[in-house]
Amino acid sequence: METRQEIDRIKKTYARRKEEISPDRYSYFSPSHLFIVQSREQAVLKTLKSKGFSDLKDKKILDIGCGDGNTLRNFIQYGASPENCFGIDLLPDRIQQASRLSPNLHFTCGDASSLPFKDAIFDIVLQYTVFTSIFDQDMKKNIADEMKRVLKHEGIIVWYDFFVNNPRNPNVRGVKQQEVRSLFKGYDIQIYFLTLAPPLVRLLAPVSLTFCHILEKLPILCTHHLAIIRKLG
Repeated sequence: METRQEIDRIKKTYARRKEEISPDRYSYFSPSHLFIVQSREQAVLKTLKSKGFSDLKDKKILDIGCGDGNTLRNFIQYGASPENCFGIDLLPDRIQQASRLSPNLHFTCGDASSLPFKDAIFDIVLQYTVFTSIFDQDMKKNIADEMKRVLKHEGIIVWYDFFVNNPRNPNVRGVKQQEVRSLFKGYDIQIYFLTLAPPLVRLLAPVSLTFCHILEKLPILCTHHLAIIRKLG
């Protein structure tokens, strides 16, 4: 599949999902969504600190598939400076929303397989649930190569994505550990299990968040990987 065809497919898929999925599913007033987001934030913060990235003031950050900029705004809360935060997304409406909500951040509408940035300028490169939406292997490889290209030698890639398929959503495909390691061959990769299966969270969170926390400690019930990827040597 050519890159242009894949881009068109992804755009059409997200346009359909925007019409089909209720906004309530991703509302912070939803106990299940709030649990998933807060659990991920705790894991990301703990991992960043363990890797020596607890002071983000001077760190330059790029978010691949930034959507409306929410993840970058979280990083500002963690201590990042707005002028050092950059995002890129395929979808014009998301970039328009991101620019409206955060005019002091830098957003670009474009294809992450050809990033408009110089080599080795970012301390942190993020990708949250982007690769599962891409079916074309060449496009995945090109985006991974671009992430590596713009990453500083001492920088890190923060990867958060499904490793399982969603039987209710044929437009995503889980990315297994083996594929992550293949995309970033020669890099140091540490992978953690995260995120209790969303259908379970939607069922249990309104009743008991404590039970959700307990079950999330069982890797067999998790659906996502949190990976920290960095250059060797």
